[in-house]
Amino acid sequence: MSAAARLIPPATLAGLANLELLARVVVEGSLIGLHRSPRFGFSQEFAEYRPYAPGDDPRFIDWNVFARADRTFVKRFFGDTNTRLTVLLDTSASMGMPAVPGAVAKFDYARFLAAAFIYLAARQHDAVGLCAFAGAVHVQRPPSARARATQALYHLLDELRPGGAARWPALFEHAAARLGKRGLTVLISDCLCEPEALGAGLRALAARGHDLLVLQVLDPDERQPRLGDGTLVEDVETGATMAVSVADLQEAYPRRLADHVQQIRQSVLAAGGHHQLMFCDEPLDRSLSAYLRFRERHP
Repeated sequence: MSAAARLIPPATLAGLANLELLARVVVEGSLIGLHRSPRFGFSQEFAEYRPYAPGDDPRFIDWNVFARADRTFVKRFFGDTNTRLTVLLDTSASMGMPAVPGAVAKFDYARFLAAAFIYLAARQHDAVGLCAFAGAVHVQRPPSARARATQALYHLLDELRPGGAARWPALFEHAAARLGKRGLTVLISDCLCEPEALGAGLRALAARGHDLLVLQVLDPDERQPRLGDGTLVEDVETGATMAVSVADLQEAYPRRLADHVQQIRQSVLAAGGHHQLMFCDEPLDRSLSAYLRFRERHP
């Protein structure tokens, strides 16, 4: 399969039956040609056997050993890391922006990303958890490698709806107190916040030994707004309003957006993390590539 064929438009993925199926399509397509490379953690070189445990992928059971010894073992390969992954998903009102033609809604795109990371972690036998937040943390599932726990995460993602205002200090205080052992933390958000607040929270997690990946998700309309002259815009989280003009949109806005993204990126880098900007009309594969590079540096 060519690289172009694997890059499925998000609007096409939105028509799939459920989040787990969507995640499987994205991940398996992205890993074609990559999973044989040890540097990505997907080496197929045999390492050892270990006893089967509930939640293990039955595809790795060695049935020949079972036939001889009447005991169930799974194969382990070089590259298995058993990492703890926690997905922090922003469910604030700003994530509820409706879709533009050729894209999916921003919150749906963020959920697609979260589902793909959950599937990828489960595929690697990593423990994976979810923390969804807006005004307060309203969903918290600690990392688990059990298949039933992974299935529950897909159901939770499907039920989530955006609303409320993000409270970044409260989020990171909550996360720092409950994430426990060091692991990988993936934040999926539009990052429409003060860069200093985001950076302070990320540094607190980094100080506890967590490796950080921030996926900043923006809608195409946020890249290039389609508003008429003399438009009054409203902040969906605070209710504050501002009058804007065509001149502002054409000249000042792109510069301000670029400055904000750069400040967010610098805040993430200062905490030792990795930043990836995504737009909702772009294939999700880019985020997985960023994650694999991230895993390469943080085994």
